[in-house]
Amino acid sequence: MNTRRMIIIAVVLIVLVGGFFGVRAFTASQASARLAGELQTERLRSGSLQAIVGATGTVRANQSVLLSWQTTGTVAEVNVTLGQQVQEGEVLAALRQSSLPQNLILAQADLVSAQNALEDLLDSYDQLSVALAEQNVATARQRLEDAQEHVDNINYVGSQEEINEAYADLQEAYQDLKAKEAKKNQYSNTNTREYQIAYMEYREAYDVYAAKLGDYNYISGNTEDEIERAISEANLEVAKQQLSDAEQQLADLLDGPDNDDVAAAEARVAAAQAALELAWIESPFAGTITQADPKPGDKVQVGTPVFRVDDLTSLLVDVDVSEVDINRVEVGQPVTLTFDAVLAKEYAGEVVEVSPVGSILAGVVNFKVTIKLLDPDENVKPGMTAAVNIVVSQLEDVLLVPNRAVRVQEGERVVYVLKGGQLEMVTIELGASADLYSELVGGDLKVGDLIVLNPPLEFMNMDGPPPFVRN
Repeated sequence: MNTRRMIIIAVVLIVLVGGFFGVRAFTASQASARLAGELQTERLRSGSLQAIVGATGTVRANQSVLLSWQTTGTVAEVNVTLGQQVQEGEVLAALRQSSLPQNLILAQADLVSAQNALEDLLDSYDQLSVALAEQNVATARQRLEDAQEHVDNINYVGSQEEINEAYADLQEAYQDLKAKEAKKNQYSNTNTREYQIAYMEYREAYDVYAAKLGDYNYISGNTEDEIERAISEANLEVAKQQLSDAEQQLADLLDGPDNDDVAAAEARVAAAQAALELAWIESPFAGTITQADPKPGDKVQVGTPVFRVDDLTSLLVDVDVSEVDINRVEVGQPVTLTFDAVLAKEYAGEVVEVSPVGSILAGVVNFKVTIKLLDPDENVKPGMTAAVNIVVSQLEDVLLVPNRAVRVQEGERVVYVLKGGQLEMVTIELGASADLYSELVGGDLKVGDLIVLNPPLEFMNMDGPPPFVRN
């Protein structure tokens, strides 16, 4: 009987144990099925990835300037209206001349005087001046040659034969002169034709005699005394200095006007022009009038705002990029931009400037990056806020991990993979990142694995194998 009871008890125990394990397995199966039904998954795949750096910024014009009056007066005319296109240097408004301060009224006269002085300085170096200077050099050189010849002739003494020949010629000329003089005197008391002829012959004989006397004195060395010799040598030195001065003047003309003199004259013109231009407002560059305040008759003071001009042909966006990302940003990288004020439209841009120096604000280091819009339209206006995505790299045929599936466990990035109804935690390493996906560069995953997008934070406590198995 004891044996029978023991058998019955054993059977009952076997049934109870089997039922317990069966219930436990069923419960675990039901929990896994319920868990699997609540999970969102996506299969691991390969594809292209645009790595981006995101930031926000404000649209601004390529150039912008707020113009104001720099003197007092009364507005005489306003030449532009709001939204009008203007050119560089175009006069936008002007003050009444009679209302200007006295120094500005006199600036017109100062300008004319300074311009005339500059023109006189430049005109003094024209071709005519050079030609006259060249002529002065030639004249001075000839004077020097004549003076040198005169000095050389002072010390000349001919041979005795040349002296005797010159003396004989002088005596012959003297005898002829005396004969002509006697003939002239014969008719001196009459005013006849014979007297006139005799007088002309006498003058010709006298000129011949004077020439022969000069020749004789020159050959015999009797042409100059010591005083005349000193005068001749002094004239030679004067001729040398005159030639040197003429040559220097010509060289100065060929070199052009003195740079310092020209700079000073131009500065006087610029100063007078700047004073005169205070009477009106010019556009410093081509653009659009985006603010126009003045009206004819307005009384203005120094600093009174008048116009704003913006160059809207090119729109820019300045954004701050963290020091963590700045080394991935380069000039020329493509950019996509979106605006809250422009729905359902994306604009293209390009990085045109990256600041080499960062700025610190509240302990955070940021670098200024400037984006140029490549396809702006009338909907994009300066002052609007833009969401900017800078494409720092373009990757092809890489494994893509959904960003929403990535978790951090014990300082490591992990994802959960669903395999056979069980969740496995896999440690991964990521590369480039975009809005929705990141590049998988390390981890025991392959194409087709089911990546869990919403892994639960807690799981039911169940006997038996846990639903999570660390890979």
